[in-house]
Amino acid sequence: MPTRKLWQVLTPLALLTTLPLHADEGQWLPHQLLELESQLKQRRIEIPAQQLADLTKPPMNAVVGLGYCTASFVSPQGLVVTNHHCAYGAIQYNSHGEHNYMEDGFLAKDQAHELSAGPQERLYITDKVEDVTTQVLEGSEQLESGYERYQLIERNRKAVIQGCEADPAYRCSVRDFHGGLKYYLLRQLVIRDVRLVYAPPESVGAYGGDIDNFEYPRHSGDFTFLRAYVAKDGSPAPYSEDNVPYQPAGYLNINAEGVRAGDGVLVAGYPGRTSRHKLTEELVFSADWLYPTQAARYQGRIDAIDALSATTPEVAVAYAATKASYANRMKKLNGLLDGFRKTDIPALKVSRDRAFDQYLQGKPEAQALSHLRQLVAESQSDYQSSFYLNNAQSGALLSAASSLYKWAKEQEKADAERDAGYQERDRKLFAARLDRLERRFDARMDQVLWQQDIDAYLAQNQRDPVLDAQLAKLDFDTLYVKTTLGDKDQRRAWMDKPAAEFEQSSDPLIQMAVALYPGNEARSKARKAHLGELSKARPQLMQAMLDWYQSQGRPVYPDANGTLRISIGHVDGYQAADALYKQPFTRLEGIREKHTGIEPFNAPAKVLAAIDEHRFGQYARPNLTAPQEQAWYCGFLPCAQADAQPFGSVPVNFLSSADTTGGNSGSPVMNGKGELVGLNFDSTYESITKDWYFNPAITRAVHVDIRYVLWMMSEVDNAQWLLEELTLVQ
Repeated sequence: MPTRKLWQVLTPLALLTTLPLHADEGQWLPHQLLELESQLKQRRIEIPAQQLADLTKPPMNAVVGLGYCTASFVSPQGLVVTNHHCAYGAIQYNSHGEHNYMEDGFLAKDQAHELSAGPQERLYITDKVEDVTTQVLEGSEQLESGYERYQLIERNRKAVIQGCEADPAYRCSVRDFHGGLKYYLLRQLVIRDVRLVYAPPESVGAYGGDIDNFEYPRHSGDFTFLRAYVAKDGSPAPYSEDNVPYQPAGYLNINAEGVRAGDGVLVAGYPGRTSRHKLTEELVFSADWLYPTQAARYQGRIDAIDALSATTPEVAVAYAATKASYANRMKKLNGLLDGFRKTDIPALKVSRDRAFDQYLQGKPEAQALSHLRQLVAESQSDYQSSFYLNNAQSGALLSAASSLYKWAKEQEKADAERDAGYQERDRKLFAARLDRLERRFDARMDQVLWQQDIDAYLAQNQRDPVLDAQLAKLDFDTLYVKTTLGDKDQRRAWMDKPAAEFEQSSDPLIQMAVALYPGNEARSKARKAHLGELSKARPQLMQAMLDWYQSQGRPVYPDANGTLRISIGHVDGYQAADALYKQPFTRLEGIREKHTGIEPFNAPAKVLAAIDEHRFGQYARPNLTAPQEQAWYCGFLPCAQADAQPFGSVPVNFLSSADTTGGNSGSPVMNGKGELVGLNFDSTYESITKDWYFNPAITRAVHVDIRYVLWMMSEVDNAQWLLEELTLVQ
């Protein structure tokens, strides 16, 4: 594994930012807000910390998860607002035949004309978070074997989950925090009937496309409205014409006045993963091998999708969401790499590392650090050896076959002994994943993408004889014709078949899945054993770190792990590396200035007409920063003060210092009263490294200004019936 000479001389632990040295750093668990009263007051947040910590009270009872993004209720009739890119799958699902809602946008005439978002869409409403560390770790301290420890913790987790899911309306999970030092139970009500209500066209929702992704100034209308439906008795149910809108316990009022520079904001949501507590060695591995390797793979897949889409429109539609996901991940990875080149993050932490090393001297945890470093090195080596092997099995139908065969094998065990994801509680979600292929798969495209991964596997020396033999037998000329897995009903039917029937099947992909199963399971067992070792080693070090910070009177937030968090920030611009000050707001005129008529700068004619005619309605605002500052961005450059219209303009996007990451897409941005003022949708390019290190000078989140959303609804798309459903306050 390559390393960097500068980092070889650094102290062994890069304790990346773990405490609020700066007021706006931190992705806090709701109950931790009780420790942050002074921080809330500093940002003029009026909602009491006690109320923010209560998931049954506003505003937190209005915040919901999508499983990969965040959303929020904005009406008593189950209306939900999130990002356009978060709802892209739902828009794509309904784009077929004469309807291309990705290109044209969609607005239901009324509730009766709202469209199903698809069988896989869910809304998750967290109503309970409980510390279950004692139950999960019970009996584990006596175990020396990593595999036995892993298995015991998993059994304990499942027992806790089983007790929580006595009510079938709820989905429960147990998440580890601080590397397994703490475990919390999360209970979530699951809404299974989600419908598409209003989505602007892609030329609004993704204005600027990949060119503007992670850049600023931005002019993106990245918003979409969905609605939650339930059975008439109020219980969650799959899609049915008889279902009625869900009535949430709380919803957000919308402040039509929005925010000004300096205003305090709250961002609540489900941030995915951060690595601020990871070792220096883990950062080096990511920067030198993992991120470049992943980015290169994504670029190859994007290029392949673009090439076939250019001549095959149905491929463009089927793989639109897939391509968008690849492009977002790839640009983030490249941004991380660029950030690592520009900013020596470990060097920034040396003084803190040395202080912690001194704290550890003479303590048993110093030995724990050495052991943890050894385990991390082993896990990195294992990941490298399996990366290409796993990718060489990436064909969509082979993946389905492998999952189905494992499902059949797991059904031979008692439910409590099955691997997570293969228990009876997972049946509906498992089936939904199989169904998702129906509109996201094309055999021609799948072959090209799979062949790329096969070629990459064959070009390196970490080989597996069984996989080699299976790949040698692949015949793409007949494979997709001979397999039955391309048919939705056939795929579903395999869920109810025993393993013996798989083993006797003549389907080439079923045969391949059966042959690869023993090796995949052996590697899975080895990974579990290693995770069991890490679950013992990492918490020892994390406890020492928490004790160190506690001795200084400083609370510590855990790394993000997809659980509900709250960030505190304020509306603010920043000084970019080129000395250009990035203003906090952009305005409508910037859409016109960027417009070329060519994707991704192809604003709809009706948007341009409204801008040219100055039809700004009640959402026009004068400058929103101090008079001596330039408050606006037009296109790529700040607007000259003299060029600003005397009656102002409509804000489009704005910046804040809130601490966010992937998964916060769609998160409600709230003012100090808990009223909706925007939607989080991106970060600036300079901020991408915040997954490892929060730099308060340049870390900024990018939000859709709620005034732009309201302007689109009132002045462009005539969504009056929907506007009337919202509660607007001044």
